[in-house]
Amino acid sequence: MAAISIPLARVEALIDRFEAITAEMAAGPEPDIYVKLSRDYSELEPVAEKARAYLAALSEFDDIKELLADSETDAEMAELAQMEYKPAEEKIEELAAEMQILLLPKDAADNKSAILEVRAGTGGDEAALFAGDLFRMYQKFAEDNGWKVSVMSVSEGDVGGFKEIIASITGVGVFAKMKFESGVHRVQRVPETESGGRIHTSAATVAVLPEAEEVDIEVRSEDIRIDTMRASGAGGQHVNTTDSAVRITHLPTGIVVTSSEKSQHQNRANAMKVLQARLYEAERDRADSERASARRGQVGSGDRSERIRTYNFPQGRVTDHRINLTLYKLDRVLAGEGLPELVDALIAENQAQLLAAVEADEI
Repeated sequence: MAAISIPLARVEALIDRFEAITAEMAAGPEPDIYVKLSRDYSELEPVAEKARAYLAALSEFDDIKELLADSETDAEMAELAQMEYKPAEEKIEELAAEMQILLLPKDAADNKSAILEVRAGTGGDEAALFAGDLFRMYQKFAEDNGWKVSVMSVSEGDVGGFKEIIASITGVGVFAKMKFESGVHRVQRVPETESGGRIHTSAATVAVLPEAEEVDIEVRSEDIRIDTMRASGAGGQHVNTTDSAVRITHLPTGIVVTSSEKSQHQNRANAMKVLQARLYEAERDRADSERASARRGQVGSGDRSERIRTYNFPQGRVTDHRINLTLYKLDRVLAGEGLPELVDALIAENQAQLLAAVEADEI
């Protein structure tokens, strides 16, 4: 029989819960309740489908065992049952393993959209150019996943790229796939401005924050100070001559967020969205520090000061230091096409660590 066994009571309870949510949605509840039910439905649907498949496989396996145990079964039926026994057993084991992954402790923010922040680090102009490369990589990755990317704030580099760029990536499950990108990304290459052909090392910092909603974090009006200021420009007709840029300071924490696009109204909305995301992430960090064992069941800490990946142009390789994975397809990774291989490997490693922690009763 399968090495992994999922308690039938838990499987049946999951299906019952999913069917109850489906019935509640069909009954036409109030809009706010319907939104919550929709989220629960989306989260439970894949688990319920797998649970039903698991129960069906168990039932089929029981039928096969009954045929083999029945002494009056004719030889032809017995031979057929014997042929089906091993594949049926393997199917149960496969489904049980998939169920085990689906039932692991979930990050409450996994289904959320995300705020992506990319900043040039050490390396001057070359760091800004690399920040631009990283942002385009994530932009293509988002497009391939059917997500919407909206730039909220940008400070361009002197020779290209970005000193800082902040964008909203909207879609289902964005944070689940993007969250392991937070940290320091290092690049090793010969800058175009380097006449001697020497390899330079520079870096950019990436932060991926789950997009918070009002139900996640409340920002009280008395806790913030909103200042308007003149946005900086490139000179001439491009200089913004109105006080459209917005800076919001969260007084209890000292967090400062700015947005300097053309519309003051949009700047205020963007800055509030980023502020909510940073406050939500700070609250998540506080909760994680209180659950130290749960933090061990994650790939890396998500700390922005942690060096997580190196992009080496002379050797055409990308190395993720957290899982010791090296891919010799740097161009494809930076084009966004090869990034899923890294993302999937990080998710798989995180699941393995969580599974080990569950089995050791650490979480």
